[in-house]
Amino acid sequence: MSKTTASDPAPSAAEDQELGDAGSQLSTAPKEDAPNLPALGVIGWARWFWRQLTSMRVALLLLLLLSLGAIPGSLIPQSGSDETKVADFRKAHPALSDVYDKIGMFHVYSSVWFSAIYILLFVSLIGCIVPRTWQFVGQLRGLPPGAPRRLNRLPAHTTWRTTAEPEQVHQAALALLKKRRFRAHRTGDAVAAEKGYLREVGNLVFHIALIVMLVAFAWGQLYKSEGNKLVVEGDGFSNTLTQYDDFKSGNLFTSDDLVPFSFNLKKFTGTYERTGPNKGTPRVYKADITYSSGAYGKDETDTVEVNHPLEIGDSKVYLVSHGYAPVITVRDAKGKVVFDDAVPLLPLDANVTSSGVVKVLDGYRDAKGEKEQLGFNAFLVPTFGGHASGTMLSQFPALDNPLLALSAYHGDLGADSGIPQSVYQMDRTNMKEFKDSKGKLFKKLLKPGETMKLPNGAGSVTFGKDIKEWAGFQVVQQPGSGWALAGALAAIGGLAASLFIQRRRVWVRAVEGADGVTVVEMAGLGRSESAKVPEELGHLAGDLYEQAPGAPDDPADSPDTDQEPGTEPPVPAEGAEK
Repeated sequence: MSKTTASDPAPSAAEDQELGDAGSQLSTAPKEDAPNLPALGVIGWARWFWRQLTSMRVALLLLLLLSLGAIPGSLIPQSGSDETKVADFRKAHPALSDVYDKIGMFHVYSSVWFSAIYILLFVSLIGCIVPRTWQFVGQLRGLPPGAPRRLNRLPAHTTWRTTAEPEQVHQAALALLKKRRFRAHRTGDAVAAEKGYLREVGNLVFHIALIVMLVAFAWGQLYKSEGNKLVVEGDGFSNTLTQYDDFKSGNLFTSDDLVPFSFNLKKFTGTYERTGPNKGTPRVYKADITYSSGAYGKDETDTVEVNHPLEIGDSKVYLVSHGYAPVITVRDAKGKVVFDDAVPLLPLDANVTSSGVVKVLDGYRDAKGEKEQLGFNAFLVPTFGGHASGTMLSQFPALDNPLLALSAYHGDLGADSGIPQSVYQMDRTNMKEFKDSKGKLFKKLLKPGETMKLPNGAGSVTFGKDIKEWAGFQVVQQPGSGWALAGALAAIGGLAASLFIQRRRVWVRAVEGADGVTVVEMAGLGRSESAKVPEELGHLAGDLYEQAPGAPDDPADSPDTDQEPGTEPPVPAEGAEK
């Protein structure tokens, strides 16, 4: 079958117009006409600007700018996520910080320039999608265009002579094309068919999915909330603002948006690799909890693990950290218990070497009966390597050989000043050191169950045998994440369809020749040059040739006759009988 481009003289202007009409509307991409600059005027310039904004080129440019704009948000500390790192950056780079403040680098995602790119991209996508959607709907409601007058001008074409009647050929072509899932209809002396509409569907789905992702992202940023809470074994948490250790949220989030629930940490379990290159790596890291949803919800049990959060309504509770909370008992000079609680300490390294403070704020009286406050710097080593190791760093994360180092202070902790204080740090401005017999800071190493007696009969501190564990939970509420995921998947599917599906047209013309023999012409046209159109046309022509075989007197059927280009019989489709 001939798949060659005709070598006839150059087509006339009318024929060029015909070929242009045959290939029209293979895409819904808007035409970009050069503006008539001298006659634009205000309305003309506005129309030109709108066309530029809604063009694919500008949309891709804005998408690139949005991606580039997100880079500093990942590299530079952001005030909305970590104020401490921002403060440290300001101290380390004061001059650069002033520049960053002016251009919004410490709050990239809420800055004016990032919001401008975001909004322009949003408008560009909508302005691109709406007209293309209406145009595509119009194409679906219409029919494929009629056949050009000279089908041999198309890139892929073939022809042969047959004894079948033109009407018979047309009916066979209609049935064949519809069987191959073409939209086909009879128009004049030819059959017109089109296929590959899913390409444009994929294109529209891709752009709509981008809008869905942008809306979901904005929605999530405006209404999101994220809070952290440290919970010791046996303690609980209720999802209210006052219960969080730290909390941040979007601009439109209110406390009424918090999902009502509560939970208690029953037990934390952590096991670690004992040998090999991964020694100390967690093997099991889970928190067994009891939770209830709503004010009168029924208690339920669950296990929260790393990457396996507890989902309650729109909230997800993640397990993010772990540490130890030694039970400390403090007695005053008369032996009265003034403090008895588990004190969570913060880990300093992978082996959970931990530090913190113990604060006794109320109830303590010294040997003279005067009220004071006590403070202790605490340093816990879960697995002490022994004095021969020469270090107070833990050798393993588990509680194999725990050792607690305490140093004692007395005086005023400043808790009554009204200034917020960290529970993990001690303000020693108005505190005095307890002195040992050598006049140095009083401190001691304790094993579980041991007691440290304070100087001058000021009381005692006991390191309990029961060392509890604590778990750090992050409660995240971010609406729109499901829509964002759906949009991402739809965008991938739509992009794949627009890249791998080709929209193409096929025409079949059958007319009676001057000698009374029917002449069959077939041609195909795709949006771009591709080997798929000639190959598919060859298969279609081969199948149609079986129903309308070549005429006996056709020179193409004679093996001894030199065949002219475009007159050889069609090659049957693969797998068909020859």
